[in-house]
Amino acid sequence: MASSEVDQKFLGRLARAVENDNPLLSSILFKILGLSLKLAEQLVAAKKQRRPDPTTSPLFLKRGLHILWLSREGLVMLQQYVIPMVGNYVELKVLAYNLRASFHHIFVLFHNQPPVSSMASWTPDLMAAAADMVFRANANKGGDATDEDPISRPSSVQPTHPLEGGPVGPPPGFESHVALLPPSFLLPAQDYLPAAHQYFKEASCLADQLLWGSHSLRLSVKTEYSAFLYDCVHDADASRKLAKETIAEVYDATEGMDDDMFSDACELVTVLGKMMKRGLGSNNTLRNKGQESNPALGIKTTPPLGMENPI
Repeated sequence: MASSEVDQKFLGRLARAVENDNPLLSSILFKILGLSLKLAEQLVAAKKQRRPDPTTSPLFLKRGLHILWLSREGLVMLQQYVIPMVGNYVELKVLAYNLRASFHHIFVLFHNQPPVSSMASWTPDLMAAAADMVFRANANKGGDATDEDPISRPSSVQPTHPLEGGPVGPPPGFESHVALLPPSFLLPAQDYLPAAHQYFKEASCLADQLLWGSHSLRLSVKTEYSAFLYDCVHDADASRKLAKETIAEVYDATEGMDDDMFSDACELVTVLGKMMKRGLGSNNTLRNKGQESNPALGIKTTPPLGMENPI
């Protein structure tokens, strides 16, 4: 995903690599890197609480809005400055197309209409609970609704250059009355699934054409695509098939790798191995239908151990 460690490594590495030839492109890549670091923090926190609870609904909505805002800003920079300038940069081209799919993946998870994920299940009751908690917080604090949530704290990521680091803190207004804002405040409510799926196909095709089978950036593309197929498209068979084929291609690859890329490749192959078995029982047979159903319908999906946060 746009928040994955492998993608972050390549963002930093490629930003440095193009610094002399294209300072503007380099600065934008650093901005997206800073944004990605903050996005990773918020995504991990959001995934720990899959379904919003009325007792924490303002916090959940604040985090969701912050994730959408970061993703929207990242996509704008990517489409306006990076993709038009990738030219003959092989790894950067694959990375840019993968990031475009990743940002849309987040839109699907957190703001798709119709919802395909429990992360987007904001109901009128939860919005009302959020509004009530904001009202009571203002009454108790004399109008100051800020708290100690990480969203409201200044970011620890400090830019070392005026154009470096990216927008990592929340936009103005998130610290107060944010729970009264619907997600459509940032993005139109629509079906982002078809576009996201198409972008993943394009990124996967580019990775196959330009990178060798065990390249860690290629594995990052395939890993997120497999997660997207399972969590958003709800095509478990296609997800498992992609993971299985990717692992086979890694073992068939003959190209050499440095130690860092080898380490990343090993970690991603481990994740793909778990994804290859998602939705299967201990004897590799399909679990009952209730465990493979669409979470947007309110039916719980139980991931295998270690795959609670597959993306």
